[in-house]
Amino acid sequence: MTNEQIEKFLSSDIKSNSVIRISFKTRNSILGIFIDTPDFNELKSKNFWRIVSEANIEQWKKSRDFNLCRMFNGAEFTKLSVA
Repeated sequence: MTNEQIEKFLSSDIKSNSVIRISFKTRNSILGIFIDTPDFNELKSKNFWRIVSEANIEQWKKSRDFNLCRMFNGAEFTKLSVA
């Protein structure tokens, strides 16, 4: 997916903390939330996204620890949907 497609999906009435199912070309789907970091706009322009996986969401909400997120290339996404 392109960064414009992903950005359009994220801006379409989806709360910033909504759990999203992310399907990939070469790996299994994951559930997670997209997070807004200080470098969000720079990463977005390069089609990279920081995502906190479902296993770490509760801990992320409490601590806002950026070590809980992983970076993904949006070009590997095939589909996004609200979980």
